[in-house]
Amino acid sequence: MRQFGKLIIIGTIAGIALALFLKVIQILIGNQAYVLLFNFDYVPVIQDWEPQLLVGYLFHFITCIVSAVALFYLLRIIQREYLIAPYVLVYTVGGGILFSLTGLSEQPPAITDGAAWFYWTAAHAVFGLIVGGLIKNWK
Repeated sequence: MRQFGKLIIIGTIAGIALALFLKVIQILIGNQAYVLLFNFDYVPVIQDWEPQLLVGYLFHFITCIVSAVALFYLLRIIQREYLIAPYVLVYTVGGGILFSLTGLSEQPPAITDGAAWFYWTAAHAVFGLIVGGLIKNWK
């Protein structure tokens, strides 16, 4: 299979794992970090698209796929595309920063919810592990 197709599958698999991780946290602990995963009410234009549930899922998976593809090709420039650590680092730090977008929404979690930030950031570290691991092992 061509590399681009593999990256689309990898982004999808990692996106499913990211959502499942946060859904399990929501079910077991009650933390609402999962809600932010499909929230796009702060994005002009698409915030009004319907049905919102479907648009939320598409928004999530397109973001996962595009980020996996883009980071792979960026890392290829410096010949680091088959190392796991850069994926974990970028997605963990990036996820931690992206949590601040919850401040633009009235939906949970609150921007001051430290536990939600922790779960959100940990879930993105897992995303990075999966993306990096699958890329490394599916050459």
